[in-house]
Amino acid sequence: MGRFDIRGSTALVTGGNTGIGRETAVGLARLGARVVFTSRDAERGRAALRDVRRRSGRDDVQMLELDLASLASVRAFAAAFLARFDRLHVLVNNAGVAGFTGRQETEDGFERMFGVNHLGHFLLTQLLLDRIRESAPARIVNLSSEGYRYAAEGLPWDDLQSTRDYQGSLCYGRSKLANLYFTAELARRLAGTGVAVNAVHPGFVATELGRMRPEDVERAKRTGSGKPSERSAPDLSHLPPPKRPEDGALTSIQLASSPEVEGVTGEYWVDGQIARLKSFARDAAAARRLWEASEKLVAGVG
Repeated sequence: MGRFDIRGSTALVTGGNTGIGRETAVGLARLGARVVFTSRDAERGRAALRDVRRRSGRDDVQMLELDLASLASVRAFAAAFLARFDRLHVLVNNAGVAGFTGRQETEDGFERMFGVNHLGHFLLTQLLLDRIRESAPARIVNLSSEGYRYAAEGLPWDDLQSTRDYQGSLCYGRSKLANLYFTAELARRLAGTGVAVNAVHPGFVATELGRMRPEDVERAKRTGSGKPSERSAPDLSHLPPPKRPEDGALTSIQLASSPEVEGVTGEYWVDGQIARLKSFARDAAAARRLWEASEKLVAGVG
C-alpha cells in the first residue's frame, strides 16, 4: 500500500451543490482529484456543476442526484456510483440540514436532522465501504460541528427520533454528536486498513444549511409541526461573524488531500488543528451503541 496522493484519486462530496460542499469540490478538483458531488435538486446541481468545472478548470467533475432524507435514494445512488466508478479514495460526508423550528421527518419517518445528518451518511458509507477499502490508502471526512455541545446529556436512547419535547437546537446537537460517535467507531473498525476517518467543525459559515425546501414547508403546514418554539433555535449572538464558504471548506480539503495528515484517524479537527472533544463526545461505549442502533434503523428501509 503506497502513500496517499490526491492527484488522480476519485473523491465524492455529498451536498456539493452549495456552500462548503461546493467549495470542497472546487478545492479537490483543483488539486487533481476526479470529483463527483451530489445534489438533492437536479437543476441546482447542474448549475453548480457548471460553476465547479469553470472555477476548477476540470471538465471531468461530475454531479449525481442524492437525497439523504430518503434511504431509497441513498441505496439507488450507491448502486449507481459503484457501477460507474471502480475506485473511491475520498468520501466527504458534507451534506446536512439544520434550523427547523418544528419537528420534521424524512421520507422514512426519522427525525429530519438525525435522519439526514447521521443515518443517511451512515448508510451511504456502509454501502460504499468495500470500495473505499479496496482503494486504500483512502480518507473519509465527516462534517460535524461545535453544535454537538448542545447535546451534553448524550443521546436519548429510548427516543432517538425526538418525538417528545422537540427542540431544534438540541436535535441539531444530537445529530452532530452522532457524527462524532460515527467517526470514532468507524475509525476503530477500520484500524489497520489504510482508511483514515476524521471529523471536522467547519466553523460558523454563511451557508444554506437551514434552508427548508418548499415540500418541507408544505409538510409542516399539513402536520402543524412548523410552529415555532422559543427553545428551538440557539442564541448565536456570541458567535463571530460567519466565515465565507471557501474558508469553511479549508479543513475538509486539508483532511481529504494533505500528505501532512497521513495516518491520522479518529480525530476531531477545528481550523486545521486537532481539537479535544468534551468528555461526553469521547464515549466509546456510546459510539458502539449508536452504530448498532443505526444498523437496526436502516436495515430493510428503502
